Amino acid sequence: MENENTQFIPMPRIGDKAPEFKAVTTQGEINFPADYSGHWAILFSHPADFTPVCTSEFMTFASMEEKFEQADCKLVGLSVDGLYSHIAWLRTIKEKIEYKGLKDVEVKFPLIEDITMEVAKKYGMLQPGESSTKAVRAVFFVDPKGIIRTIIYYPLSLGRNFEELYRVLIALKTADAFAVATPADWQPGDDVIVPTAGSCGVAKDRMENKKDMHCYDWFFCTKKLDKDEVLKTVLKK
Repeated sequence: MENENTQFIPMPRIGDKAPEFKAVTTQGEINFPADYSGHWAILFSHPADFTPVCTSEFMTFASMEEKFEQADCKLVGLSVDGLYSHIAWLRTIKEKIEYKGLKDVEVKFPLIEDITMEVAKKYGMLQPGESSTKAVRAVFFVDPKGIIRTIIYYPLSLGRNFEELYRVLIALKTADAFAVATPADWQPGDDVIVPTAGSCGVAKDRMENKKDMHCYDWFFCTKKLDKDEVLKTVLKK
């Protein structure tokens, strides 16, 4: 029988308000997502400090921080290790680790101390089938209004593709700015998808006129969207 004192915490979903929390980090205390209001934020978890996959990830993310900053996106990391462990690990990365040409890498974005696992539990980062004591590699994209827009989970053994995380951010911002959808493998400059026709009249008109768009069928129409226009819109001026 399930323990009566067990507290059920539902996992957040796309479209939900990001669960709120205050936490101590390597960059001081933060109040999430309030401190990031008006900006995009990526909250991501990793299993443990002083582990090789996590080290490769943090070096990669830190080297791309300016790129995400140009897209008005803040990075926030988390693990269930303590603050002093975080500090020692980040110092080791900067002073000793060289990986894929990256060295002397300084991690400047905050890394949350979550020894109590309070934040990890709020965000469903603990997956008992994978580990009950370490957070899996979860990624939450939170928009300027504090709404979760994308959630991606990776197992402990699989390092993330950070260029893909950047592509997701740019695609989300493009979809918002231009009221479109992005097809498989979309990159800035590729055609985008026009919202599906909501009536028979619109569908008929599209198939007959097809102005400024290419329709494969009534439900699948694309149009050109200039790369420079995309980047000018989604990146900081």
